[in-house]
Amino acid sequence: MTDKEEEGRELSPREQKEEAKRLKKEEKRCKKREKILKNRKLLVPANKKGKHIMHLMNFFRFLFCPIHFLVYPYKLYGHKKVGTGPCIYMGNHYCLWDVFYPARTTNEGIHFLMKESLLYVPVLGYWAGKIGAIPAMRDGSDVRTLMDSMKVLKNGEKISLFPEGTRNRVSDEEFLPFHGGAALMAIKTQTPVIPFVICNRPKVFHVTHVVFGEPMELSEYYGKRMSAEDYAAADEILKNRLYELRAEHRAYLAAKKKKGKKEG
Repeated sequence: MTDKEEEGRELSPREQKEEAKRLKKEEKRCKKREKILKNRKLLVPANKKGKHIMHLMNFFRFLFCPIHFLVYPYKLYGHKKVGTGPCIYMGNHYCLWDVFYPARTTNEGIHFLMKESLLYVPVLGYWAGKIGAIPAMRDGSDVRTLMDSMKVLKNGEKISLFPEGTRNRVSDEEFLPFHGGAALMAIKTQTPVIPFVICNRPKVFHVTHVVFGEPMELSEYYGKRMSAEDYAAADEILKNRLYELRAEHRAYLAAKKKKGKKEG
């Protein structure tokens, strides 16, 4: 049956009932989403030092960061390069606890992009809204996500995203396909990207190495008319930088191990 024939076909009573249920469920979901977003405080004003402090996020840092470190110990490299002001953290994604890595680089607030479905998870969705998380459709089709993100960046704040879109349970070597968006936001708002790579999959009581790279300015694209292909090429540059950071760090560890053996 062609698409036109499908559109013109009358629904059976059972199909009409199922369609009505689907529309009702979708309407309920949209109302809940709007309620959460309405109660969310998206923009955080800067203090006298020019910092955008989220007191609730700092409380969560104080409460959960030590627990996370005890269970999933880690070592951060290059994290002191992150300063005050807007930036886009962009990294690979293995588990829910990955949000702690960028959170440990600053005492400023960070708006995390999260799967929209997490908004409807009891407790998690409520507190995510309270710290200004930005819900995102997995296919990147939500214009509101882009607008909210750009609004935050133009306010001088930080956002963090995982372009893989979901946790990578497939491979320790290859990233999942990246969803576009990081380059577009960086170029439109002229904001630097902080690439970070989780070099090994986090495991209980095993040290995870996380490397933060130098801020990346996509200044060669500023002020230009960009096509979808141009943005895809810019996103590819960012993705390749994550691979480079990981390769550089592994080479550093290998050289360090070799030197230790010689001295031993």
